[in-house]
Formats: sequence, C-alpha cells, structure tokens
Amino acid sequence: MKSANYFTLSIGLLLALAIGLSCSSSNRHKRVLANMDDSVALFSYFKYEGNDVFYKENPLPGESFFYNPILPGWYSDPSICTNGEDYFLVTSTFAYFPGVPLFHSKDLVNWTQVGNVLNRPSQLVNMEGQGVSGGIFAPAIEYNPHNQTYYMITTNVGAGNFFVKTQNPFGEWSDPIMLPQVGGIDPSFFFDEDGRAYIVNNDEPAGEPEYSGHRTIMIQEFDVNTDQTIGPRKIIVDKGSRPEEKPIWIEGPHLYRMNNKYYLMAAEGGTGGWHSEVIFSSNEPMGNYQAWEKNPILTQRHLNPERSRPVTSAGHADLIQTKEGDWWALFLACRPIDNMFENLGRETFMMPVRWSEDGYPYITKEDDLVPMIAKREGVIRDEQITFGNFEVCDEFDQPLLGNDWLTLRTPASDLYSLANTPGYLTLKCAPVCATEKKTPAYVGRRVQHHSFVCSTQMLFKPAGNNARAGMLLFKDEQHQYFFGVKATDDKKMITLMQVDGTEKNDLVAKEIEYNINDIEMKVVSNGLTYDFYYALKPQKWQLLCKNIDASHLSTRNAGGFTGTTIGMYATANL
Repeated sequence: MKSANYFTLSIGLLLALAIGLSCSSSNRHKRVLANMDDSVALFSYFKYEGNDVFYKENPLPGESFFYNPILPGWYSDPSICTNGEDYFLVTSTFAYFPGVPLFHSKDLVNWTQVGNVLNRPSQLVNMEGQGVSGGIFAPAIEYNPHNQTYYMITTNVGAGNFFVKTQNPFGEWSDPIMLPQVGGIDPSFFFDEDGRAYIVNNDEPAGEPEYSGHRTIMIQEFDVNTDQTIGPRKIIVDKGSRPEEKPIWIEGPHLYRMNNKYYLMAAEGGTGGWHSEVIFSSNEPMGNYQAWEKNPILTQRHLNPERSRPVTSAGHADLIQTKEGDWWALFLACRPIDNMFENLGRETFMMPVRWSEDGYPYITKEDDLVPMIAKREGVIRDEQITFGNFEVCDEFDQPLLGNDWLTLRTPASDLYSLANTPGYLTLKCAPVCATEKKTPAYVGRRVQHHSFVCSTQMLFKPAGNNARAGMLLFKDEQHQYFFGVKATDDKKMITLMQVDGTEKNDLVAKEIEYNINDIEMKVVSNGLTYDFYYALKPQKWQLLCKNIDASHLSTRNAGGFTGTTIGMYATANL
C-alpha cells in the first residue's frame, strides 16, 4: 500500500507540475501578447523530428556501424582535411548565411558542427541579388603543415574565387583574399611535401568550347608567403578522362601525393544522374596527367534505376588518410524518394577507399552499391550523432542562434532577435518576401529526412492585409509552401500558400476567431506528401489539409543545387 500511495502521490505531483508549467507558459504568452508590437511574430520553440522508415526497420548492428549519409539533408560538395589528429569537414551553402558549415571529428564517424567558416558579412560580399543556387560553390579545406595554417578556398559566384585562412579552425577565419588570376570555379589547394603549394580548379578552355559542358582542369603555383598565385596557369586535363567521348563538366578537382605519385581526382558528368568521379596520375604536380583506364572510380549511373532505395548522383569526392593509415572518401549523393524526387538535396556520404593492383584508389567498381549502413572498425559511435533519425528542439533561450540555423544572403540581424523578448525568437514582418533575391525575415534549417514532423508555437497579431507569419518550406524563390496566419479588417485565417513561379495561391484558408493570437503549427512529411495541422489550445491539433504534393519542392521539379529548408517566416509583402 505504501508503494502504491507513493506512486499515486508521485503521479499527482507530476500532473500538478505539468499543469503548473502549462499555466505558467500560458500566462507568459498572455503577458507577452499584451505588450507585443503587431508588426512582429514571436516563436516560443521550434521542434524537428526525423522519422525515416529505413532507420526504424534497419537498426545499426553494432557500435562501430554508421548510417549513410553521415550528414543527411542538403550538405553538398564535401571536402575534408586533417592535421594528423583532428578531421575538419566543410560543405557548400550557396546563397545562405552563414557560409560553409565546419564539422569536427576525431574518428570520421562522430561529427560535431563547431561553427561556420564564413560567419561575417565581410566574408560574403555581393550576395544580394543572387538566386539561392548562386553564392558559395564547392568549398575545399586543406591543412598546410609547413606553416600550421588551415585554408578554405571557394567560389563566390558574385565576386570570384577567394580563400580564407586561420591557425585556429575553432575560432575566426580571415577576411577573403581574392584570387583574380584564378578563373572558373571549384578551386582547391595542394600543399606538397617540399613546401610548395598549388591551386587546381575548373575553367573554360582557351577559345570556344567544342561542345556544351566542355571544361578543363587548370593548375597554378601559389606562394604561401605572399598569398598570391605565381607562374603560368596550365591546363592539365582537357574535357575529361575519355576526351573522345566528349565528357561534360569536369570539376571539383583535388590533388594528392600518394605512394610517391601525384593523383588528380575530379567529378565528371554533371551533378545529376550521370555524376561520377574520375582519377588521373602523374610523376610531377604540373606534369603530364594520365587517366586511369578503369575510370570512373565512383558512380551509380549504370545501375538499375528501379532498384530498391537507390542512392544516385554519386560524385564530387575528397579523400583522406587517417592516422591509422587507411583511406576514406567523402562524397555527395542523393536519396530520391519514389526513385524520382530529391527533396533533401545532395547529401554527404562516406565509404572506404580501395586500391587497384596498378596503384589507383577507387571507391566503387562495377555494380557496387553505395551502402546505407557502413562500418569503421575500432570506432565507437556516440549517442549524439549526425545521421539516422534524431530530434532537435530549440526553445530560443540562448543569446545566439545555434550553428544549424540559416538565413538568406545576409545575417538578417535587423529582422530577427533573441533579445527583444527573452525566450522567444522575434521576427519582423519585413517588406521583403521570400520570392525576392533579397533578405527576408526567414530563419530556417535543412530538411534532413523524407519523413519528419516539424512544429512551432507562434504569437502573432497581424496588422494590415499583407502581413503574414508562420512556417515556410523553401526550395528556392519560385518553389515554396507558406503555412501562415493572416488577417483582414474583419477576418483572421490560417492558410497554406503555394508559390509556383510567379504565382502565389492560397490552397487552403480556414477562418479562426479574430482574438486568437497564440497558435501552434505542425508540418508532417510522409515523403511524397505533406500534412498541415494547427492548434488553438496546447497540443489540441486540428487538420488544415493533407496530401499536399511534396515533389513541388524537389530538385527534379525545381532544379537548382540546394535541398529544402524549413523554418519561421514573417512578411508584410503578400
């Protein structure tokens, strides 16, 4: 009886505490609403939960196994370096701010985002006016042991090629050092054992290209003392690994020294289904590079497109040798749902590197599949992981946004605040909307799962017929779903707007009581469709609409280089 009474008492205390917390939260919202400006929207939390079926049906078989992709969702163009003990990984961000997420690991399996390389406006110039697939292309990170300095080199489509550097990758990186002599895109550094340095990159051929997609790989020496290129630029690959076949878009080059030879690796075939990785070798860094006769060293393009859970578009790789001596490859690939729609964008995968009898590294051959489950012997997986199903919740109780939050083009620091009302993210209803190539009041994160649940609570008293706020699913300027609240002089409605090209149409509009200003919102993704819910009382969910076509936000439909992001949005321009 004593234990039963204790149990009953404990349950009673928990219920009382829950009710107390709920009342406290409700009272807090009321106080905030009483004093808030009608030109802003406040968000008290944002929760994201991945629910992909594959991870549920295929638990990892041991502590040394990991899921591919290791960075799910739109983390494209991975590049990696090591100082012998630490590994650092970067990926593209295009027109998002901050630029180039920086991940750190001690073992290649357990990764933590420790910052963003380009975290100041001075490092991301001329971003206004660029489409979401403009901006920062294919960052490449490298460590130079001769001066103990880390370099990140990349292309800003609106400004040209540049690099930043630091001796403390966990701290601040320099302002951009421009490279006006280096044209094209996708530059990367190579620091040789003798202390000399080189830049390789994609560029157009001299004169007119012979066909669409005809590109070259060029090399030029770099002086680390003056931070300038020196000597002549030289074409070391023209067209690709088999020029007679007129290969397209040789790009994303990396140069390595392995087994006393120089290896040039590059992507080929474009970023879609024909994507691949090829390799060349030479006895000199500026020398005569010969393509391996068994190229490509990574691709999935020839496999049956109807195979179960296909991984496609594999390419744009970088290689790393571990402190244990083995080699691994990181590369981008896609997981299209229903074998068609790449809503998640291009993700970061990892596989071990093998070596051919004639001394070339390769990642896949023949009908090898990129595995969804892989193993790194001797590594123990942490509880905090970047892959598989996971849940994140931000209650906006910190002075700064976490590393995984993004804005478009600039910091948007004049459009959002965590300090105006502590415990809330405040968004201004800005006179900019997300269809413009400007900076809207949008704070979003990458969608990382086909199936997910995303929810938030919003306090909003819309003023004027053009003001709306809520949750935005954003692929690009012309492909969006805006789940929001708006008001006219006599009506308040919860709506789902579809942005399709220049058209903005409310697919659903449901009237609510005019004095309701505290609303919870939830998006449920089933992979191919989205369902939208709202609650006018805590967790009392009502369906707004369901089975909304998710393929509208896919790369197959919209094009571009990014995946989908989701987040909080406010505007006075609809």
